[in-house]
Amino acid sequence: MVTYPLTMKTITEISEAEFEATVLNAAFPVAVSFYAPWSRHCQVMEPVLAEAAKATGSPFFCVNVSRYPGLSGWYGVESIPTVLFFRKGEIADKIVGVASKEEILGKLKVAELETANNLD
Repeated sequence: MVTYPLTMKTITEISEAEFEATVLNAAFPVAVSFYAPWSRHCQVMEPVLAEAAKATGSPFFCVNVSRYPGLSGWYGVESIPTVLFFRKGEIADKIVGVASKEEILGKLKVAELETANNLD
């Protein structure tokens, strides 16, 4: 695992090998940002994601699409940044493009509530 460069260890980069154990098998909702370090939009989104991660205390992960194109292809990521919200190993929601901290927190909260209420 590699820490997302500018976020003071609030977002952790994961590899394809770590994805299943870290994201799909998580007992709680997980946010995963698909990004590329060269993308200006991803650079804009990085501090927003870090703020959201700090506000929730929930783990946020990222996948470098240049390094792990198989994951982005598997999950249909066609544009970056894309944030996928996983619940019980399934995509519960997503955001494509730059978003606000409030939008990210709102989608994560819905996934958390659905998990707490055992909704499928």
